[in-house]
Amino acid sequence: MNRHPSKDIVGRRGSELKGRKIVLCITGSVAAVKSPEIARELMRHGAEVYAVMTEAAQKIIHPNLMEWATGNPVITELTGKIEHVALAGNHQEKADLVLVAPATANTISKIASGIDDTPVTSFVSAAFGSKIPIIIVPAMHESMYRHPIVAANIEKLKSFGVEFVGPKIEEGKAKIADVEDVVSAVIRKIAYLKDLLGKKILITAGPTLEYIDPVRVLTNKSSGKMGVAIAEEALYRGAEVTLIYGRGTVPPPAGVRVINVETTKEMYDAVVEELQTQKYDAVIACGAPADFTLEKPFESKIPTLTTPELTLKLKSTPKIIEAVKQISPNTFLVAFKAEYRMSNEEIIESAYKTLKASNADLIVANDVGRRGAGFGADTNEVFIIDKDRNIIHIPLTAKREVAEKLLDNIVKKL
Repeated sequence: MNRHPSKDIVGRRGSELKGRKIVLCITGSVAAVKSPEIARELMRHGAEVYAVMTEAAQKIIHPNLMEWATGNPVITELTGKIEHVALAGNHQEKADLVLVAPATANTISKIASGIDDTPVTSFVSAAFGSKIPIIIVPAMHESMYRHPIVAANIEKLKSFGVEFVGPKIEEGKAKIADVEDVVSAVIRKIAYLKDLLGKKILITAGPTLEYIDPVRVLTNKSSGKMGVAIAEEALYRGAEVTLIYGRGTVPPPAGVRVINVETTKEMYDAVVEELQTQKYDAVIACGAPADFTLEKPFESKIPTLTTPELTLKLKSTPKIIEAVKQISPNTFLVAFKAEYRMSNEEIIESAYKTLKASNADLIVANDVGRRGAGFGADTNEVFIIDKDRNIIHIPLTAKREVAEKLLDNIVKKL
């Protein structure tokens, strides 16, 4: 039979897991309905996924669904093919990771006790012996999760190097972690690229708000998507990432230390405090802080019926990128510059002036007036310019790919 059509999605969102083989073990939790989605997202990042199901799991979802999801035959029992050894034995063709998602209290306790009585527990046992990384994603009722023996078994497994993702405690249940958090944990665990391991990176992202009165604000249309994509990529490459995050519309990636801010001064103060108290290898100033704030905000809501006209007096906000090198001269600084409907030459010239003025090491410039490269878009077109005026043009592409290429350049400079 030719290549399974379901594998057409492999690598569509990234290549972090290209060439990686993942065994997805599914147990009898109702959260098994999330397993196909987990498999598909791992594949979209390049992975080859093989599903293993307990008998209880097959009562929740049918093996045919997992075969469709992965494009590979599903293992529901161990046969003369000794599937657990073929995939998780100690040999060159072994899997790169065993992921148990979802994992019931029953399976967690069996694994902790070394019991092999299902295909899943046998695969995990083989993985232990073969030193294959193991990630467990619990899902059960909260009362079961709080059972002291289950809690002790989780701690026992952690002491053996097993990583746990989640659960989310909601509505009296210990629900399975979000799919993106599971995928993020897998990528951090086994992605090939670890060229930022041991590096500390500070990133600003998202817009800031400047209050006119207690309910009205000045702001911009930034979504924070570009900064979040950079934070996620840096995390996958092994960096320790702190994200100073304005009022963006997308959630920050799991595993990143987040400092939430509202105003430009709060973002500025957070950057200053971080640089004064910690050593960062790089600062990536991707945030979109407001350039102006009210000289004196109104203390109460401005009445609209009795205020037919309103004049606001504005003053400049503190410039974050100008403070970075003053506080931490050896930190590698990447500035961002957004323009509106300029020619390529004008964008590059304006960005280079900003780079020189802020003493930045790199600057990333784009035209938010261009289709697909504006605020809130999932794509971007940028120019990366260094101190020697070397220019890299990244045509319109996904922001995650822009993040990959930007960090490739930062790694070379570092």
